[in-house]
Amino acid sequence: MTIDPAESACPAAFDPQQFRAALGMFATGVTIVTARAQDGTLVGLTANSFNSVSLSPPLVLWSLAQRAGSMPVFSRGSHYAINILAADQKDLAQRFATRDIDRFAGVRWREGCGGAPVLEGCAAVFECANRSQYEEGDHVIFVGEVEACSRVPDAQPLIFHGGRYYTELPI
Repeated sequence: MTIDPAESACPAAFDPQQFRAALGMFATGVTIVTARAQDGTLVGLTANSFNSVSLSPPLVLWSLAQRAGSMPVFSRGSHYAINILAADQKDLAQRFATRDIDRFAGVRWREGCGGAPVLEGCAAVFECANRSQYEEGDHVIFVGEVEACSRVPDAQPLIFHGGRYYTELPI
């Protein structure tokens, strides 16, 4: 069944800043998504748009702005790694969110499935084949089929909420 969005959605009664602020109320983990371009160049970016999709087959998703400079690498590449950051990796999150720097300079990593860089010290890693992509709004949703995954059982995650970083606090 296909739904015509023009018939089902009411016009937005808010501005983009209100929408962004409301989205910020959802606490998320922080990831760095990494890949290798065809010429061997390493690319990576900080993202919190990550979610599980399916256990069988093992699928995850994340999204990237269509205008992102790294879009050609991710859209054409065969593999990428989703590195779930640990609480002590805030500086790494900020580094991979910064433009016009060598994000990998001095960063320890190993080669993962399909050549995607896997960052050292992360709480978890999902090494994915680039299974499918869906254009929605101003982003592309990437669905990856997980070929390998790992985790550090007692790692504390890095959390993002309301524009700030946090660590896990028991309640």
